[in-house]
Amino acid sequence: MEITRVGTQASARGAADWFTGSVRVDPLFQASAPARVQAAHVTFEPCARTAWHTHPLGQTLIVTVGLRLGAA
Repeated sequence: MEITRVGTQASARGAADWFTGSVRVDPLFQASAPARVQAAHVTFEPCARTAWHTHPLGQTLIVTVGLRLGAA
């Protein structure tokens, strides 16, 4: 088990290849090899959004707050 204190991992700007607008990515964890799992808390400023991209091995999103624009 590894315990990491809040605020000890550096935040990063969301990569322009994956996001548009101002996005902050805070890493939560990354498993050691051979595992390939990792998690991050992603915060979007107003008008920022995810740019179209793929995850060949899949992705799980847990949405905690926000609005889905353009929904019927």
